[in-house]
Amino acid sequence: MRKFAMTAAGIAAAVVGTGVAMAPSASAATNTTDAVTATACPSGAVCLREPNGSILSKNIWYSYGAHNLSNVIGYKVLINAQTGGAGFKMCLNYGGTNCGPVYRYTGAYPNHDFTKINSIVLVK
Repeated sequence: MRKFAMTAAGIAAAVVGTGVAMAPSASAATNTTDAVTATACPSGAVCLREPNGSILSKNIWYSYGAHNLSNVIGYKVLINAQTGGAGFKMCLNYGGTNCGPVYRYTGAYPNHDFTKINSIVLVK
């Protein structure tokens, strides 16, 4: 019995020592619904950058019109990487209503509290 216990302990120590026991499975390591896709906003898009600098795939918009936000709270940065003078506006309501002014500057805007913002509208 003592030989078995030492062998089992040795195997367990070897497995833990290599990190095999601690490695997550492939399905646990990736989350495809909110996968981090970039740290820079792609050309032609408007993006919402997280405080850690990442941009989630659900927060990259290319098409003109209203884009509703879901569970977006706290301070984040909007980046306008659209071309041809296209802009965006932030709206308090879903569906692109009750909006502020159009912003056409290309680049990152200062941190903004998105807790009360419920949609982003891309405009020509």
